Amino acid sequence: MYVPPTVAPDTAAPLVLTLHGAGGDAAAGLALLQPLADERGLLLLAPASRETTWDAIRGAYGRDAAVIDRALTRVFSGFAVDAGRVAVAGFSDGASYALGLGMANGDLFRRIVAFSPGFVPPGAERQGTPLVFVSHGDADEVLPIDRTSRRIVPGLRDDGYDVTYREFSGPHTVPPDIAREAADWLR
Repeated sequence: MYVPPTVAPDTAAPLVLTLHGAGGDAAAGLALLQPLADERGLLLLAPASRETTWDAIRGAYGRDAAVIDRALTRVFSGFAVDAGRVAVAGFSDGASYALGLGMANGDLFRRIVAFSPGFVPPGAERQGTPLVFVSHGDADEVLPIDRTSRRIVPGLRDDGYDVTYREFSGPHTVPPDIAREAADWLR
């Protein structure tokens, strides 16, 4: 959990659940937006997957979703959170998980940020219509853009989601200007 020093304890702040990519850890999840959290007043919650990647990437929501649910319960009971400004964000496998988890819980997560997702995990009934931000590098060799975001984004739009899409020149990464735009979009 990262709480910016600029966030007053009794003032409701936006919360972003940040999810690392495959092989990452909680620190990698925090790194996605932590450089921007102070100036934007974002509370960040970054759990770690139980194995090398998130459970739904391998087929079903289970232990990772349960850990996230418990962590969110603790945050909501211990911090002033603006319930209308709760989001989920992730990179790579974390972005795919963010899309699946966010759309299954659109009544909680009003916004989803997916940095270089691979797919939308099936298996959970969708609730609500959260706003979606997707970015992807055109030279991504890990999750090639033609097989991923260039298919995901039109599918989401066809399903009625409002999607902001940013393609950038570069590999499998989150460039600082894209992270900054996503953080601004979260506000």
